[in-house]
Amino acid sequence: MEYVRLGATGTQVSRLCLGCMTYGDPARGRHEWTLPEDESRPILKKALDLGINFFDTANVYSDGSSEEIVGRALKDFVARDDIVLATKVHGRMREGPNGAGLSRKAIMAEIDNSLRRLGTDYVDLYQIHRFDPQTPIEETLEALHDVVKAGKARHIGASSMYAWQFATMIFTARANGWSEFVTMQDHLNLLNREELREMAPFCVDQGIGLLPWSPLARGRLAKTSDERTHRQETDPLHESLYAKTADSDRAVIDAVGNIAEKRGVPRAQVALAWLLQVPGVTAPIVGASKEKHLDDAVGALSLQLEPAEIESLEEAYVPHPIVGFS
Repeated sequence: MEYVRLGATGTQVSRLCLGCMTYGDPARGRHEWTLPEDESRPILKKALDLGINFFDTANVYSDGSSEEIVGRALKDFVARDDIVLATKVHGRMREGPNGAGLSRKAIMAEIDNSLRRLGTDYVDLYQIHRFDPQTPIEETLEALHDVVKAGKARHIGASSMYAWQFATMIFTARANGWSEFVTMQDHLNLLNREELREMAPFCVDQGIGLLPWSPLARGRLAKTSDERTHRQETDPLHESLYAKTADSDRAVIDAVGNIAEKRGVPRAQVALAWLLQVPGVTAPIVGASKEKHLDDAVGALSLQLEPAEIESLEEAYVPHPIVGFS
């Protein structure tokens, strides 16, 4: 396993982050494809055995049960100070006007709820899951700063939004001496590279680490363009992100397959190897519903793509709509 700094901080994280949306009670939340606790624990243990020390979840994943399952497993398998644990706040957790968003009230309630479910006194990275246009950014930023100063989070991060929104938040925090975002978790993969236009260059300039989510495009880059999984059939987010397969997308998927065949490696390794060479990327957030998925992901760390291969992966791409911000 390789380890790198988390953005410009001194915290060291594995070059791959395990995304924990997959682990959660299927009866809670909107994701019937999630794995219950007894099936989740071996995969979490496998990740640790492979040297992964970076785990990302969110309060909304399976109505909080992801945090519960991940928290219990990590407490049983590893010392707390040996891992970097991340979670998120923004999505709706209860009915009523204050049950979602980034108000001070919501943030202060949800950090305590997440810590209780995770069974820990602090998270290493507390992230705003999306931008909240209904709350003044000063209110959000000062609340996050207070969470850090209270010792409930070591660092703060953000997720998908427009680059101008993120820049406004960064410079407002800096002007007020508040805790600054150290990471941006954004939608970036071979099938959607729009973040490379504005967000990625801004983050590189500011020393903010990129944590791409959906690095395999909900599994589409790991299979042929005609194959579909149970998750793809039942995940509403998949449909909103990748509802239509354009000819250009098929060409990219085919290019991944051609390189994988020539190299004798799984398609997932090729797609991840491309992402790992993008400037500013700290750790792609990989999902795994089988232990083999983790072996494939770790194998991407030693796969060095040739310039001609990178060109063949990128040449068919055409501009895509901005998705994943809501």
